Amino acid sequence: MPTAGRKIFLIATEESGDRLGAALMKVLRQRLGDAVQFAGVGGRGMTREGINSLFPIEELSIMGFAAVVKQLPKILQLIRRTADAVLDDAPDMLVIIDSPDFTHRVARRVRARNPNIPIVDYVSPSVWAWRPGRARAMRRYVDHVLALLPFEPEEYRKLRGPPCSYVGHPLVEQLASLRPNAEEQKRRDAEPPVLLVLPGSRRSEIRHHLALFGAALGQLDRRTTFELVLPTTPHLEKMVHDGVAGWPVVPRIAVGEIEKRAAFRLARAALAKSGTVTLELALSGIPMVTAYRVGAAEAFILRRAIQVSSVILANLVIGEEVIPEFLQENCTPEKLAQALGDILGDTPARRRQVEAFATLDARMSTGNQPPSARAADIVLATVAQRPR
Repeated sequence: MPTAGRKIFLIATEESGDRLGAALMKVLRQRLGDAVQFAGVGGRGMTREGINSLFPIEELSIMGFAAVVKQLPKILQLIRRTADAVLDDAPDMLVIIDSPDFTHRVARRVRARNPNIPIVDYVSPSVWAWRPGRARAMRRYVDHVLALLPFEPEEYRKLRGPPCSYVGHPLVEQLASLRPNAEEQKRRDAEPPVLLVLPGSRRSEIRHHLALFGAALGQLDRRTTFELVLPTTPHLEKMVHDGVAGWPVVPRIAVGEIEKRAAFRLARAALAKSGTVTLELALSGIPMVTAYRVGAAEAFILRRAIQVSSVILANLVIGEEVIPEFLQENCTPEKLAQALGDILGDTPARRRQVEAFATLDARMSTGNQPPSARAADIVLATVAQRPR
């Protein structure tokens, strides 16, 4: 077998990337057995699949420009350390997974010092949204991009970036846990409606959105009744619990992925911070209102950098702006409450979202092959091209 006895170095620095890396490693192990060796950086999932991580990925859980500046010496030291480890190992393949501010810096260092190591980028940076020049620059150090969103390969072609293939989003493998059965659908349609509130998955996001969302829900509570559920993760539970204590409507806090998915299957609508969760909600068939606030410095930069009219992933995949989004100074309790009221009942705004979401399965289909298997095919094909 041409790929036998190969070593693959993978780098993932966030939990979402760790899940992608673990799934990819599992398929590669199934295909190659003991003939493949893994090294790199990853979290718990990749550790279970055989990586002895170079450092704990929690060391890079940094959000916000001020925090990054403060930690910059440490970040740069970890970039150098990771690149040196790749070069010392001289693997047959480097797979960088998301987190482009870190992983692309490693990849550039590796390519400069050893251009014979193939590099695959799993999860495209948002070149279609901002800094489109990155796509063309990536040709110098990335051999193939594995895209999670179906429109991304065409964007890379237009921007003259490296080869890019749509492998599928991991959410397409999880639809059964997101969508209601017959009994759960009855609760979704019943009164009072279950309303999800999703202020973010990072501490900085929660700080920016929690009070705003609470004020909006207080205004909505004066107009209609609803049952409020706030999904979060165990490490954020205390912060969220303390933050909602003064809300006029106190939510039930659903902790962990199982409780979150159970809440998704019952919910009629959602108020969410912009991000990947918008695609998760759309695939679940849940109409939503989205909001996003950042600090003044970040807002100043993003306003000048963003190239698309919508930052909502579901809108971008659908090709229409069906989900309302409220950004920065436009993001007020009054506007959020009004928009939520418009989608809780059987209204044209709600029907428009539901009908658009029904097209997502076809748009995001990967056929009978799961995303991790499609990704593994490209990794193995790229490895096989490297001379022994």
